Amino acid sequence: MKKLMLFAVMMLCAMTASAQQEVGKFSVAPKVGLQLSTVTKIDNSKMKLGSVAGADFNYQVAEKFAVSAGLFYSMQGCKYDFTEIDGSKIDANVKLEYINVPIMAQYYVIPGLALKAGVQPGFNVKHKIKTESGKVSVEGDIDDFKSFDLSIPLGASYQFGDFMVEARYNLGLTKLFDSIDDKSHKNSVFQVTFGYVIPFGK
Repeated sequence: MKKLMLFAVMMLCAMTASAQQEVGKFSVAPKVGLQLSTVTKIDNSKMKLGSVAGADFNYQVAEKFAVSAGLFYSMQGCKYDFTEIDGSKIDANVKLEYINVPIMAQYYVIPGLALKAGVQPGFNVKHKIKTESGKVSVEGDIDDFKSFDLSIPLGASYQFGDFMVEARYNLGLTKLFDSIDDKSHKNSVFQVTFGYVIPFGK
């Protein structure tokens, strides 16, 4: 029993030791995941489930500090409902898709466990809204929608061996619309991703 426990501890130590890149090394981590998003200040807004995929490129600056830059395709938006003057209920589905570029600093609390914060420029590639009332549905582009979005990503990741799991919240800073009567609608996204870390370079 003691030998089994000792073996388990040694395996855990070995995994932890390999769960962080060496100082001065580069790595790339392809990631896929799911996210819950919404748009702030929309009445009766509901979270919308979407997907995210891309990769982070990491450089280990020091034992406890690293920086990364990523490129991700993100499916965002929200759902909400409202009632017309005639009493009919309308269900709306806001479909937003972005190419996001998170640039983040990472601090390792313990080997493998990193806290992250940074800035994320985003470029909108789709902005549509679909409304449904009974059996009637209509879809079209959203007017006066901004093509550029800026947010602050905050999160934490844990690497075990070559695998990584990460939770991240993207706090939107940019108003989504150019219209004068805009109520400061902004993106709000919580995501969980799984990745595989690939070291490269000397």
